Amino acid sequence: MAIEEGIEDYTQDGTVDLKGNPVRRAKRGGWRACSFVVVYEVFERMAYYGISANLVVYFTNKLHQGTVKSANNVTNWVGTVWVTPILGAYFADAHLGRYWTFVIASIIYLLGMCLLTLSVSLPALKPPACNEANVEDCKEASRLQLVVFFVALYTLALGTGGTKPNISTIGADQFDDFEPKEKVHKLSFFNWWMFSIFFGTLFANTVLVYIQDNVSWTLGYGLPTLGLAISIGIFLTGTPFYRHKIPAGSPFTRMARVIVAALRKWNVRLPSDPKELYELDSEEYAKKGKFRIDSTATWRFLNKAAVKTGSTDPWLLCSVTQVEETKQMLRMIPILIATFVPSTMIAQINTLFVKQGTTLD
Repeated sequence: MAIEEGIEDYTQDGTVDLKGNPVRRAKRGGWRACSFVVVYEVFERMAYYGISANLVVYFTNKLHQGTVKSANNVTNWVGTVWVTPILGAYFADAHLGRYWTFVIASIIYLLGMCLLTLSVSLPALKPPACNEANVEDCKEASRLQLVVFFVALYTLALGTGGTKPNISTIGADQFDDFEPKEKVHKLSFFNWWMFSIFFGTLFANTVLVYIQDNVSWTLGYGLPTLGLAISIGIFLTGTPFYRHKIPAGSPFTRMARVIVAALRKWNVRLPSDPKELYELDSEEYAKKGKFRIDSTATWRFLNKAAVKTGSTDPWLLCSVTQVEETKQMLRMIPILIATFVPSTMIAQINTLFVKQGTTLD
């Protein structure tokens, strides 16, 4: 009986410890583990927005660049910050797992912050102060000074690429969707998660920006760097309590299989009843700690990938759940385009799609 009770206490969503062993709910995960994650996010948001919120001012007032050039440099960097998470998510899902991807990326993130703090502190790494009303009359930053500053910024961007997509999912992994109470707690976790983001952002946009404008840039950048170091330490402290998801392979490969399978069965007719499409048994998903997804009528052409043809070739036959996951990923493409493509280009693209009744905004 004791053995049976022990078995029931194990998570059912496929989570394991760092060694790959099944974990018990009472030992790992839950709010005890998530508390470290939420506190981390407060300090990390302070660090990121402590840099980004006032970055244009530093480019103009300290590096003596024009307003347009400064704004362009900042938008390019911010765009990179939001693109690199695609790489971070890929390595986490396909190779390293979320925990190790996050830890490695955090080290890169901290190195970038440290170098950035040095670049605003050491006289040799910044141009001399200038009180001219016209920035163009001031001595511009040297090539070396700009290289150091940009290397620091983009090292930071690379680091956020591994932390941004993984820290929230690490938090979500601490709750088992197959356990009703934990499923409710997961919803509460995301409420606290958003609160931590807004609190950290508010602090950065008020206190840290004030320090940078009125006290010193060294202190204004040093504090978020110290905060990031503290947040990484807090996260690592919670390591014994975390649950982990095993890497499931490249999502791009899974998506490619669905598209290729659908194209190879271009002329195959879809059955009138979606239940006739190929799908794994519920038990198979339960073993992997996943849920089945029912077929939908959107992107119907992709449903052909799940039409049974007698072959089990994964590049010819995919499950309904695989098809629906691919649809979800494809729906993100217009959002990514709208986020990173200039608005003027979006307007031109929209004119091409207007006849189909589809736009990108």
